Amino acid sequence: MPIIVGAPRSGTTLLRFILDAHPRLAIPPETGFLALESQFKLSAPAVRKEFFETLVGFPPEAPAWRDFQIPKEIFWQKLQDIEPFTISEGYRAFYRLYAARFGKDRWGDKTPVHCFGMVAIQAALPEAHFLHIIRDGRDVCLSLRQMWLSPDWDIATQAHQWCRFVSASRQQGAQCRRDMEIKYEDLVLQPRQLVQSICALLALG
Repeated sequence: MPIIVGAPRSGTTLLRFILDAHPRLAIPPETGFLALESQFKLSAPAVRKEFFETLVGFPPEAPAWRDFQIPKEIFWQKLQDIEPFTISEGYRAFYRLYAARFGKDRWGDKTPVHCFGMVAIQAALPEAHFLHIIRDGRDVCLSLRQMWLSPDWDIATQAHQWCRFVSASRQQGAQCRRDMEIKYEDLVLQPRQLVQSICALLALG
């Protein structure tokens, strides 16, 4: 399961589209909920309902569930079919449903902020393969200055955010079994060679 992380405006979306084009692999728009496992404190069967409500209502300020085009009632039914229910299997049910929309049997994730929870994600999903993409920080800052998601218009603040994401990805990645660091510039200049290496890591023929 490839999980793409990296600072915003570093090419995570480009890499997602490239891998999503594979006939077996489906990667949804940003989820953001993979690192929430520790927040589910209720015991079964209550945790099943809590899990469902959390995912379909995430993030609370602007739920993005409609982006996945999975009917809530179908997702709930799949969760009810899991016995015994676990958070890990709940996550897999979501990704399995998303991949099935495209007739695919493999899935992944692309969410930049998941770099802060890679160790926890690996604990929940041991099949995770983290792909950390890094782009020259100067280009990232120049790109951010044009975006609503910029942390500030001040270049120092933008640079600090880039450092936080890169440092977190490297620190967390060092504790994970499968972590690959990718340079955005290599992806642009040598796409075939790099994508072949990624597919080899993921056992995607």
